[in-house]
Parts: sequence; structure tokens; C-alpha cells
Amino acid sequence: MRTLPETALNQLRDHVLLMGGEVERAIDQATRALIERDSELAEQVLRDDDRVDALELETDQFCVRLLALHSPDAHDLRQVVTAIKITPILERIADHACNIARAAIYLNDEPQLKPYFDLPKMSWLACEMLRLSLDAFAAGDAETARAVIERDDEIDQLYDRVFHDLLDRMSNDPAAAGRAARLLLVAKHFERIGDYVTDICELIVYMKEALVIKHSQIAR
Repeated sequence: MRTLPETALNQLRDHVLLMGGEVERAIDQATRALIERDSELAEQVLRDDDRVDALELETDQFCVRLLALHSPDAHDLRQVVTAIKITPILERIADHACNIARAAIYLNDEPQLKPYFDLPKMSWLACEMLRLSLDAFAAGDAETARAVIERDDEIDQLYDRVFHDLLDRMSNDPAAAGRAARLLLVAKHFERIGDYVTDICELIVYMKEALVIKHSQIAR
């Protein structure tokens, strides 16, 4: 067992952060496509998803090379394992951004429902949580990771509010039911992104402290 070269660890972090940046941009652009009724921007999100998929494969291959060429000590091994587990989570978040973009393409051809309730707030919070989780990964900051986990309650509360607001809209305006249902799916995508960011933060705590907190409220 030996410590991995610092250059290799830096490259590993860069791979994950580059992918994370692409995913954060996808969420932001998909939201703008919806709010600004910009279907071309939504189509761009869908086209750019191939780049996210490619970055996931590149990071996977890089991690495999590190494990094959070195016998990392426990600390460095946790960093590699964390990166391997984070990248598919980021890819799934990007899939949710694509689904939001598809919803935008559909809704942009329909009369607009106003207001968009708390969807912009949900998007901002999801992006903020993702950005902070990536910062925590880069810095090996378990304290920040734990703080981000706590913020998942905020996005859950926003989802509950949007859920009830949209149900009311469907009840009071049956003609808008289809559009309201599509917006409800958008809200669910944001809520799931918050869950996935929580998973990332749990991995960061494991990476830094060798402590598994998944499924353990007490350990947090």
C-alpha cells in the first residue's frame, strides 16, 4: 500500500469537478428553457448530455487505471472509490435535467401557466446544493457535506408546497390539468436531484472520515 501521486489525485478531482460543472449547467439551462420558454436551449441540454456520459466513462477508466497501476493506501483508496460512486450519480442528475428540458419543450408549445410556483426556487437550491457538494469533494470537507445534507429538507418542503399548489390548480382549472401535471413532474425531478446530492455528500463524509452515514440519521 502506498500514497497515490498528488498529480493523480488532482487529475481525479478535476475529472469529477468538470463533470459536476457540466451537470450544474444542464440544470440551470433546463430551468431557463422552461421559465424563458426557450425550446432551443432545451434542445441544447439534450445534445450536451452526450458530453456528460463521455465524462463519466473517462472518469471510470481513469479510476480503474489508478487501481491497476497503484496499490493506494486506505485514505487514497477511499478517494478513488468515492469518485467512482459519484460519477454515476452525477450522470443520473443530468438525466433529470434532460427530463426537465423535455418538459420545457412540451410546455413551451402550450399556453403558459403562471406563475411557475416555487420551481425557480427549487432549481436554485438544487444547483446551490450541487455546487457546495462539489466544493466539499474538492476540499475533502465533511462538515460542509453534512450541512448540504441538512438543506435537503428545504427542497423537500418546496416540493410539498408545489405539489399542493399544482393539485389546487388542477382541481380549479381542469383545462390546465395536463400542464400542471407536467410541472409537477418537473418539481419531482428537482426533488430527486436534492436526494442525489445528499448521496454525494454521504460519500464525501465516507471519503474524509471513513464513516458510513447512509441510512443512519444518528451518525449524521
